[in-house]
Amino acid sequence: MKTLYLDCGMGAAGDMLSAALLELLPEAERAAFVAEVNALGIPGVCVTAEPAEKCGIRGTHVHVTVNGEEELSHDHHEHGHEHEHEHEHDHNHEHHHHDDEAHEHDHDHDHHHDHDHDHDHEHDHEHHHHHHHSGMHDIEHIVCGHTALPEQVKKNVMAVYGLIAAAESHAHGMPVEQIHFHEVGTMDAVADVAMVCLLMDRIGADRVVASPVHVGSGKVRCAHGILPVPAPATAFILQDVPIYGGRIEGELCTPTGAALLKHFVTAFGPMPVMKVQAVGYGMGQKDFAAANCVRAMLGETEDAADTVTELACNVDDMTAEEIGFAMDALFAAGALDVWTQPIGMKKSRPGTMISVLCREEQRGALCEALFAHTSTIGVRMTRCERAVLDREMEERQTPLGPVRYKKVSGYGVSREKAEYEDLARLAAENGLSLREVREKLD
Repeated sequence: MKTLYLDCGMGAAGDMLSAALLELLPEAERAAFVAEVNALGIPGVCVTAEPAEKCGIRGTHVHVTVNGEEELSHDHHEHGHEHEHEHEHDHNHEHHHHDDEAHEHDHDHDHHHDHDHDHDHEHDHEHHHHHHHSGMHDIEHIVCGHTALPEQVKKNVMAVYGLIAAAESHAHGMPVEQIHFHEVGTMDAVADVAMVCLLMDRIGADRVVASPVHVGSGKVRCAHGILPVPAPATAFILQDVPIYGGRIEGELCTPTGAALLKHFVTAFGPMPVMKVQAVGYGMGQKDFAAANCVRAMLGETEDAADTVTELACNVDDMTAEEIGFAMDALFAAGALDVWTQPIGMKKSRPGTMISVLCREEQRGALCEALFAHTSTIGVRMTRCERAVLDREMEERQTPLGPVRYKKVSGYGVSREKAEYEDLARLAAENGLSLREVREKLD
């Protein structure tokens, strides 16, 4: 089974994750991938990937600029909270934050910062910015309406942003609809999130495992004052995720990094037994005593059989529409598969058995979803072992456009199949039937 392992011993941020995953691609493909990201249509964004070194380890650092301006939180803010303002700064500040994404409320003010900077240099900056803010609706409009991302990648990007918005909503005590993201910080984070989601889709790992997440320690300074590490939004996102602090002072895990891990990682724990085929190092901005990087390792696990959990329940008082809605909710909650069977129940009532296949670590969340979206009062649980074929995703250029093919092999068989979503997209774009699209691709 193709397995991706993420070592988060120095936390995680969007640019660190994107750089680590980028290094998993063959070296000859990396520049083309960065060019592909720059051509997505994210307003004003320019992404570059540059060699970087931390504690003698070479890796990659991803820089994102928006209209030529790099995210201010990299250099000026402890927690990455930004304001819409025109201001003048005299900076002599201490910097505990390496890379973050920004959001804040709509208000204008002048402020004066005087911090100690542990890089031992002084700045005398004079900035004149005037930015507007974007909400979740604006993010969706940009991601889903104006970028050339595949449909599944768009869904992943919006799911990650949903986690961030929910966390900010909880931290600031306001509805998600009122959460606003700073213009520069938003586009910076959109680029990071889109890049990670696109790379995860390109890599096509069957399982993603991550180490417990090092969040740092101490305090961070933001526009509202001094906050504990992890910052409130990060702590909210990392609920149910194993995290720890340590002697390193600073914010090692950002809200964007936390949301990406929460969305993609299927299990947190030690590195599984695996045959490693590629290793990537994604470097952060700041220097610490330990190498400030995320390490990504891609390889094959030894598991010949895959252990999964099957959940099942019987219902006899739900409509077809309600069952369909429940199935969608179960998939959204992380189910590997959901199916129904007609059954005969007590009192001669026709009913439906709803079955769910999931990872053991997702069992609790899927049970909650079953109880929330069906009328059942009991769920059966069975641990199963299944034989699985090795899977990989390959994108090919065709006369009609790019198409992803899922290739499977093992147990003496090998076959491939074009992804339905891509065929459906080409059919809609070209006014063809699915059959006609398949004939043209054969």
